[in-house]
Amino acid sequence: MLYVPPGRWLTGSFNLTSHLTLFLEKGAVILGSQDPSHWEVVEPLPSYGRGMDLPGGRYRSLINGYMLHDVVITGDNGTINGQGSVWWDWYSGHSLNYSRPHLVEFIASEYVVVSNLTFLNAPAYNIHPVYCSNVHVLNVSISSPPCSPYTLGVVPDSSDNVCIEDCIIDMGYDAIALKSGWDEYGIAYGRPTTNVHIRKVHLKSYSGSSLAFGSEMSGGISDVHVEQVHLYNSFSGIVFRTTKGRGGYIKRIIISDVEMENIYLGFAATGQCGSHPDNNYDPNALPVLDQMTLKDVIGTNITIAGSFTGIEESPFTSICLFNVSLSISSGSTSWECSNVCGFSESVLPEACPDLQSSNPMSSSACLSLLHVNGKAASL
Repeated sequence: MLYVPPGRWLTGSFNLTSHLTLFLEKGAVILGSQDPSHWEVVEPLPSYGRGMDLPGGRYRSLINGYMLHDVVITGDNGTINGQGSVWWDWYSGHSLNYSRPHLVEFIASEYVVVSNLTFLNAPAYNIHPVYCSNVHVLNVSISSPPCSPYTLGVVPDSSDNVCIEDCIIDMGYDAIALKSGWDEYGIAYGRPTTNVHIRKVHLKSYSGSSLAFGSEMSGGISDVHVEQVHLYNSFSGIVFRTTKGRGGYIKRIIISDVEMENIYLGFAATGQCGSHPDNNYDPNALPVLDQMTLKDVIGTNITIAGSFTGIEESPFTSICLFNVSLSISSGSTSWECSNVCGFSESVLPEACPDLQSSNPMSSSACLSLLHVNGKAASL
């Protein structure tokens, strides 16, 4: 065990080791240095080919794990504070030399637990498991101010068997975002994010989405089960993002028992979102979005119920809506749809015609997906 007692402890980037517990006592605060010389510059992740903010390398995260086994970061509600304001200023002022660091990043590791802590003011991402297996994030509080540019909470990335539960996340951009690589680099690396369970979370996002899939999803995202979530005071609630050149897929997603409050855009799926790492991507690499179920949703003070904009050459298929009731602001457009097909039942306001298809194949696929996922959830 590495024990951090009460007090304020300023540090640069450091590594963990296998079979270790990093424990922050109540009143302990780890502060990330605001001096870039204290942050080593490392190569970009192979599934991205470059840093997220800039071409080239990236600053290593504050707390790192590489090819580790059996690691716990926990405490008695201690705090990890990235002191990200200087990084946000450098990002907004286009004066970064390399892409911003994250607070906690595990690479190619397994059996990882992050629990019982508060995370504040990350320069970019807060918790980023990438190429990992068996990750459990529970009972954490994560926040950054609304003005913080592109700050994200928990980002499962090309990782499998991930559980996120009992968390409160309030971010400048996305609260939880699932990813799996960027264009040709993600396609070549070929590791999906799969078997993810998200439950009992409270999510708030100022300019992004409470729960996001993509837009970097070239390795694929599948078999995600989300339940008992509260989304509030956000620009968008649940969003699936991709674009031509991404390749990959988002499929077999079931989201249920959702409470939404004060959301501008309730649901969205877009095929025109995100940039490319360079000019070497294949414009004919078309992503596939299929078998996405949203059920048992109650929303109040929603401006736009949903916007589903697929790709003409690769329409989004089997978008399934069951038992969705949204209170829409008067005079607002309820649903916007193009290049999508699916099925809806017990949806208010009534879904767009693309999702009221009388095509028996659409309704059959949706009902079959609901049955399979419901059976899996009961296990």
